Amino acid sequence: MGVTLSKLTLWRCFFRSLFLQAGFSSEGMQSLGLVYALSPALLDLYPDAERRKAAFSRHLTPFNTHPYVAAAIVGGILFHEQRLARGEEGAEEVERFKGLLMGPLAALGDGFFWLSLRPAVGALSVALVPVIGAWAVAFYVVAYNVVHFTARWRLFRFGLALGGALVPKLAQWRVPIWGRRLRVLAAGVVGGVASWLAVKFGVPASGWLEPALDGASLLFGVVTVFLLSRRVSPYLLLYVSALVVIALAAFGVV
Repeated sequence: MGVTLSKLTLWRCFFRSLFLQAGFSSEGMQSLGLVYALSPALLDLYPDAERRKAAFSRHLTPFNTHPYVAAAIVGGILFHEQRLARGEEGAEEVERFKGLLMGPLAALGDGFFWLSLRPAVGALSVALVPVIGAWAVAFYVVAYNVVHFTARWRLFRFGLALGGALVPKLAQWRVPIWGRRLRVLAAGVVGGVASWLAVKFGVPASGWLEPALDGASLLFGVVTVFLLSRRVSPYLLLYVSALVVIALAAFGVV
């Protein structure tokens, strides 16, 4: 009975993990996508019909995490399933591994990819529009997906090599710190873009008012970045910005 997965099977599992969301349901959530990703390996590991049925059944239970970082769980499941097929551990180890990592990795992925990387790359792409025009769209697609696919592949390899021991390895990436830096970068770029728009398309002002408005816009962007780095609520800054604009409009400045 084969208990070591071939490189071809591992590649098939990784490729299938990209479609984890395709079978999403209200009951099992991502369980069908997970089983689809694992099935080439489970078919190789368990030629016996009863053991194969048990393997598929234990992964049809509800499963939900961030679709990108799920690659680490898919790799870790394969690590434990190989050990299970060799008789080195019980099925409870696979289920415990999956159950313990779903929630923490979901929060990690949401915080980094949705709330940090996507806004930062989007802001940079917008800032590049005056320079490269519509090619900024291509920049966004390429830059975002280089990080996205690289992270997926490395997470899959970590899980496959380390199983449950991948947690200390992930801690070395300092994902929350990088996420915070990306959010500050996004805020700074947006501030710069806002300043440029104010200069380029703002209401013409004469005398001392024109450089004063330009300088104030730039200063506001710098102060916003500083306050965000000190973990001031972005919603508070948004409300303050709105009040400033309303006050300037009321006095006829803008």
